[in-house]
Amino acid sequence: MAKTSQEIEKEFIENLKPSTGNDLKSWLSILKNCGIDKRNDIIKWLKETHNFGHMNASLLVGIFKNNGMPVYASEQNLLGNQFEKYPDMKPLYEELKSAILNWDKSVEFIAKKTYISITKKREFAAINVRKGELRMGMDLGELPFDDFLQKSKLTGPMPRISHMAVISNKKDITNKLLQFLDTANKRVNS
Repeated sequence: MAKTSQEIEKEFIENLKPSTGNDLKSWLSILKNCGIDKRNDIIKWLKETHNFGHMNASLLVGIFKNNGMPVYASEQNLLGNQFEKYPDMKPLYEELKSAILNWDKSVEFIAKKTYISITKKREFAAINVRKGELRMGMDLGELPFDDFLQKSKLTGPMPRISHMAVISNKKDITNKLLQFLDTANKRVNS
């Protein structure tokens, strides 16, 4: 089974000193004093100046930009971060999650850095939290778009999350939505 983001980040932190000569605390100090502010510029600098690979540079900058705290250490923190800007969306998310679990109790909700993954064996749907709405993305392949199913505008999940439904209140959590979710699940996990 593939490593989780949490496992990858933990392994990265543990191997920093042996692989680079500096531990996390030292690297955070180096980044603080490097004189570069933008995330992508710091990543580029780490790659060019310190021979970091892209993934390791991204992990280090992610921790640096997260006030020196590991980004993926706690799934609960990742979930909390989803609702930091829009706490009023949490009850609607809980309502949606409950409806999905009533449809299929074996579905897992996994908080990621920028989205919530909905998975069984593989991810077949995802949720982005936005101002006044939840964007429910689904892997529906070539199904045509319409007023209900729009082209996906989610941030974070794989590009195969092709469609999205916008949920702005409890009335948007319908059997039609769950039927599309079922279609996405069967498409990905059969």
